[in-house]
Amino acid sequence: MLMVYADIILPLPLEGVFTYSVPDGMTSVIKPGMRVVVPLGRSKKYMGIVLKVHDVKPEFEVKDIMSLPDRHPSVTALQLRLWQWIAEYYMSPLGDVLKAALPAGLKDEDSYRPKTERCVTLPEKMRSGQSLHVALNILTQSRARKQKELFEQYLSLSHWDEACSGGDRDDVVELTCEELLNEAHTTTATLRALVSRGFLTTYEREVGRIGHGGEAHPENMKTLGEAQQKAYDEILETFKTKNVTLLHGVTSSGKTEIYIHLIDKTLREGRQVLYLLPEIALTVQIMKRLRNVFGDRLGIYHSKYSDAERVEIWNRQLSDHPYGVILGARSSLFLPFTNLGLVIVDEEHETSFKQQDPAPRYHARSAAIVLASMCGAKVLLGSATPSAESYNNALTGKYGLVSIMTRYKNIQLPEIQVVDVKDLRRRKMMNGPFSPALLKAVRDALADGRQAILFHNRRGFAPMIECHVCGWVPHCDKCDVSLTLHKSLGRLTCHYCGSVYYVPTKCPCCGSTELRSRGYGTENIEDRVREIFPEARVSRMDLDTTRTRNAYERIINEFSSGATNLLIGTQMVSKGLDFGNVSVVGILDADTMLNNPDFRAYEHAFMMMAQVAGRAGRKSGRGKVILQTRNPELPVIGEVVRNDYKTFYKELFEERRMFHYPPFYHLICVYLRHRNAQVADDAAADMGRMLRSMLGERVLGPDRPSVARVKTMSIRKIVIKLEAGISLPRVRAFLREQQSCLMQNKRYSTLETYYDVDPL
Repeated sequence: MLMVYADIILPLPLEGVFTYSVPDGMTSVIKPGMRVVVPLGRSKKYMGIVLKVHDVKPEFEVKDIMSLPDRHPSVTALQLRLWQWIAEYYMSPLGDVLKAALPAGLKDEDSYRPKTERCVTLPEKMRSGQSLHVALNILTQSRARKQKELFEQYLSLSHWDEACSGGDRDDVVELTCEELLNEAHTTTATLRALVSRGFLTTYEREVGRIGHGGEAHPENMKTLGEAQQKAYDEILETFKTKNVTLLHGVTSSGKTEIYIHLIDKTLREGRQVLYLLPEIALTVQIMKRLRNVFGDRLGIYHSKYSDAERVEIWNRQLSDHPYGVILGARSSLFLPFTNLGLVIVDEEHETSFKQQDPAPRYHARSAAIVLASMCGAKVLLGSATPSAESYNNALTGKYGLVSIMTRYKNIQLPEIQVVDVKDLRRRKMMNGPFSPALLKAVRDALADGRQAILFHNRRGFAPMIECHVCGWVPHCDKCDVSLTLHKSLGRLTCHYCGSVYYVPTKCPCCGSTELRSRGYGTENIEDRVREIFPEARVSRMDLDTTRTRNAYERIINEFSSGATNLLIGTQMVSKGLDFGNVSVVGILDADTMLNNPDFRAYEHAFMMMAQVAGRAGRKSGRGKVILQTRNPELPVIGEVVRNDYKTFYKELFEERRMFHYPPFYHLICVYLRHRNAQVADDAAADMGRMLRSMLGERVLGPDRPSVARVKTMSIRKIVIKLEAGISLPRVRAFLREQQSCLMQNKRYSTLETYYDVDPL
């Protein structure tokens, strides 16, 4: 008899797949995409996904698959293709892709249990008028008054009394035990007595954990303005010749409303839509707008949902009645789609779309474009500040380009006032991190019943504490970074590994008790704001205040409704949030963004400042932005003030072309990690020499990254710059070959090597 084998993807950071034999009882049902339980080693077992079924006998001895938890595939053929592309392009093991793609409830045989509720009904023998008459007589004669009342109540509520008297059984209503007992005002003991006597029976009914969004109301779509309608028509026109279109619209130009109209058109064509957002916080506002139009055709998918909820959404997408629209963060592109017609990547410039740790280090925007091409779908990239890569692709004709340069209802872009804090500090006119101009603008806004946002991209109370006598600064024991003070917790925290330390009372070097905080974090700013503006209703939005599931929604709803009127936040507040009553935005320290040791620093700073400035004056009157910096003469500051993106991108492209950076060159970063710093140095040096043998001057380094030790692991970095036209598959194959050669040295047996393709 011909043996059947299966190549299995296991959730392990190992290259390749694992081959197992298929037992006779499974050969007729096993398919690619099915979950399987397989043994590994002497005692371990794993849940894997079938990649391929074949009859090619391996050259090594194989074990049998242990079990099939499901009778149908949990992963589609399309998803498997996407997984393979991500693994290949981003040089990541397939097992890491599986771990990122599948909800936890599907990675373990027993971790997911459907949510059920106990229902009550009539046994089959009781479903006639005669049987009911006999049952009621028995209950009357036995003087079981409460049982009789409960039985009669059930017959009335469920409509079984009518159905057994010649009515339509389709009118019978399912009742839960809880509903029945609440209506009858009785106890479970009475119900149990009826069940034991055979008059009623109970059963478990599966119910979803996800709430229903109600009926769809397409009539709630707003009419597009003149500029919006023009952009909408142009998008449809570019889609005739281009698979990807970039919508470059200034902040508050009405891009979301254009998206809604495109979604409606796609749904009417019988196809699905994927709407990607960079931050979970954004889903709060967008969800309400979409649900108001599309009702329960909208599904939400992101990491704040429980594992069980994500499994339910996954299973619904595999059913005959999937969601028409999926709104979510980057992980939602891994959901199963059967008929994808449109992918919207909103705020496409955002770095949050790039997964960093853990692997796979994929970019959701690129993966979404590949997914769309596999499905024959169109992609719309939207942003007020497009990424250099997307904008260059649009200018060169690879993507379509549609622009909206006016705000909705022709509201003016905010006035941006640059404040030189260096000069003000010299003149002792600063009040902590606040300039007089900023304090006046906020005070005036609050007095007029308006709102203000203060943006500072550092959380915690202070970035560090320092001994005033000897200059000692506490550092993490496991990472090469200073510890951040979180005053509310009374602790010092490492923002890289999460380690927590007590705040010292004296300096361990000189014994001084003069330990002072340096710099400002959002927690410190909140305290100072409450002192300066005691009348203000203040809220803070950063990683520390949004850890719970509903924290985003609570903070955003309170600010939207006016319950709070002054919002302090990190980059979360810059990403597409729509607040109609904000008249003032304060950028407290632009220099923290500009002075990063990164070739993308100015690009990211321009985007961040332009985006956060765009939160001001969106609905009623022109807003005002106070931009505080020590370097007001920098060209990028002037370009933000003038909203002169064309000059900014022109200068940026000239610089990038000259120094061989994206979008004109591909970058691959090779990272090597080891607990021993010397071993990491030697391995990086050896790897650098091996790579130069073929790639020559394209290889830079090795070098130490800005944070060279994380979680006790010493890190070394090699950068490879690849010009357009070079064969990327050949380069990837060469890198894997050299990595394999390096690992043959026993000294490097515990070395970790990983790649960051197209780093941000």
